[in-house]
Amino acid sequence: MKILLDENIDVRFKLCFPSAYGVYIVKDMGWNGIKNGQLLLLLAENNFHYWIVVDKNIPYQQNINTIPCPVIILDVYRNTLKHIEMLLPKIVQLLEDGVSEKIIVIK
Repeated sequence: MKILLDENIDVRFKLCFPSAYGVYIVKDMGWNGIKNGQLLLLLAENNFHYWIVVDKNIPYQQNINTIPCPVIILDVYRNTLKHIEMLLPKIVQLLEDGVSEKIIVIK
């Protein structure tokens, strides 16, 4: 399973995932500074299964029908490793269960 962590997420969060997941950061892919629309095309071209973001505006900025993989939005008080780490059990459970929705918000 290939997962991309958005540019705004602390890069150390990648190390929190169980080793069974292929978690990449934007920098790993050489995609720093790429806008979301182009990033969505790259996600499809590179066979990513999930995109994890903290940007709550994605559903309003992108056409949901054209999103190539589910987007997991982390709804955190502050975008810090401490706050996003607390959501990891919910994220892993979601990944194990699978999803049919294109946009999933985790609080």
